[in-house]
Amino acid sequence: MFLFDGITTALLAASLVTAHPSTPPSYASPPGYASPQASAYCTSSDLTYKLSSITAPAQGNGNANGQQVFNLTIDDTSSGYKQTLDGFGAAVTDATVVSFSQLSSSSLDTLLNTLMTSSGANFSLMRHTIGASDLSPDPPYTYDENGGMGKADPGLANFTLTSAGTAMANLLAKMKGKNGGLTVVGSPWSAPSWMKKNRRLIGDTTNNNLQDRYLNSSETDYSNYFAQYFVKYIQAFANLGVTVNAITLQNEPLYSASGYPTMYMYDYEQGNLIKNFVGPQLSSAGLSTSIWAYDHNTDVPTYPQTVLNTASSYTTTVAWHCYAGNVDWSTLTAFRANNTNISGLKQYMTECWTPATDSTNWFQAANFTIGPLQNWANGVIAWTLAANSTNGPHLSTGGCANCQGLVRINDDGSVTFNLAYYLMAQFSRFMPKGAIVLSMKGYSPTSYKAGLQAVGSLNPDKTRTVVMMNTLTSAVFVRLMTGRGQMWSGSLPKSSVVTWVLPAVS
Repeated sequence: MFLFDGITTALLAASLVTAHPSTPPSYASPPGYASPQASAYCTSSDLTYKLSSITAPAQGNGNANGQQVFNLTIDDTSSGYKQTLDGFGAAVTDATVVSFSQLSSSSLDTLLNTLMTSSGANFSLMRHTIGASDLSPDPPYTYDENGGMGKADPGLANFTLTSAGTAMANLLAKMKGKNGGLTVVGSPWSAPSWMKKNRRLIGDTTNNNLQDRYLNSSETDYSNYFAQYFVKYIQAFANLGVTVNAITLQNEPLYSASGYPTMYMYDYEQGNLIKNFVGPQLSSAGLSTSIWAYDHNTDVPTYPQTVLNTASSYTTTVAWHCYAGNVDWSTLTAFRANNTNISGLKQYMTECWTPATDSTNWFQAANFTIGPLQNWANGVIAWTLAANSTNGPHLSTGGCANCQGLVRINDDGSVTFNLAYYLMAQFSRFMPKGAIVLSMKGYSPTSYKAGLQAVGSLNPDKTRTVVMMNTLTSAVFVRLMTGRGQMWSGSLPKSSVVTWVLPAVS
């Protein structure tokens, strides 16, 4: 029997609110949500609160009752409008696909309703792995290994999604069926082994590069086949009902490891591959799939700058990860300021891990969501969506054995929603796709300083959302002044993330 936090499938199907006692109404069922009254929802570090309804903020200064006071301002007039959100979500890996395949069709349907619809987390942005990642069962694969051993396949005659790739596409198609506005982003961990200088997927970091003449002009150039690989993959997914909205050329192009698929790619190399091969071939194939540059850490902003300088006719979007020594999300603000000449520039946080121990740095998922949003990110994607009880399956040769994911599929068939799920849902459920992030002031200077972090939005239904992360070990009191002259006030529990939904404005 499929269990959902201890609730049987039958009960859950009868009432999703039973499984999540605090589940607020969906946008399609608005009583209490877009009413003249405000509402508040909370997730605490100890999961005493799990998207739970708590005392709503009141209009006026309120009584702090001795609690530390934070005075926030939010500009909900047009002068405060910042970036438009494309959504939130997580990485769909082979571990996700394999774990979900253990569920019955009805149980999977229930789970996907919770993840993808407005009565649950309302995720609308999913990144998936093109071929194997470290969170794949043995052995590693791509969509054109051509029998292995690095045997070349010019023309990609032996291209195949494999059973793993097909299962991946089928799961994404089901997600798309639950949320028609889903944006799908694909990222490879490596090109097919025969396209690489060392002809290896794993086991060797020497010459772990695409053979594209950028390092040795005398070698056979596989750049054209590399571009064809993306075209064939996008077309194959389309045939299975999945529109691939965007791709990155390489996950973490400045990192090379022997234990799982990786591939090093220089900045000028990526720019020229996009400009001369991948961009033109996508266009000639009639594909509208966009290309996102970089897909790595915030500490090397010169990399995406080089790519955009080289290939701005094909890419105006940058993907960032969180693994720099001291991740600084203000890099995104600085990058935007340096590229005001690029029309339609977008930025996304496309990967940050969810640790296996919830009690340590409990706020991780909220931190890697709120920081990018404060700094002009259009969306946030966690690593990873789901895994089994041992944080896998994952390659036996390397990779992350402690990446818990948002959801765990247990050995007994039950489903556990981890703390990171609830933390991200504090944003995704109440800041839908199309929401406009608003300018805010008054929160702690940086995410490294204990205190209060906050971000707000104006939503498509004209309600306003404010998400606040209290990393202090005591409750705090917030007074929020809006640009329209309203004062809202209320208390936030200790060590928690709280979402206020304020009434709609005209």
